[in-house]
Amino acid sequence: MIFEGRILRLELEDGRWEIVRHADAVAVLARDEDGRVLGVWQQRPAIGTRTWELPAGLIDDGETPAQAAARELAEETRLAGTLTPLTRFYASPGFCDELVHLFVADDLRPEHGASPDEGEVVEIEWRDPASTWRDIASGALATSGVTVLGLHHALAGGALGLAEGADAQQP
Repeated sequence: MIFEGRILRLELEDGRWEIVRHADAVAVLARDEDGRVLGVWQQRPAIGTRTWELPAGLIDDGETPAQAAARELAEETRLAGTLTPLTRFYASPGFCDELVHLFVADDLRPEHGASPDEGEVVEIEWRDPASTWRDIASGALATSGVTVLGLHHALAGGALGLAEGADAQQP
């Protein structure tokens, strides 16, 4: 082991491969009746700017991905909903083992018992998926890869025949 921090560990495997061991995560594509998607504005020091992203976070010890998705949705947006697993994927398998579970949330309702993590400033915004896609493509809006995947589903999921929850437990 080269380094161990709060959320990751850096290892040198076989004296050759630098591998980041990272906790698995969840992200939630929350949709309203008008087809808009809900995102969270976050300051991201690693890239030096604010991003608009799907609600997301790490899976805590003892939590299932679905429990973590419900918790993150509630903490970041104060909403709850019907969660359906969409897919899971490795965030950056060239150097990191983080597995991200993507869920869709529909039938949203207020969730009053949750609050953001300490020190976390949360600003949410509902957006139209098509205009958001254009803003990302033009460089006007910074975001994460999981958000791009979620927007892709919101825009084309039905047209591509992607069934929500279809084999979502396989990476």
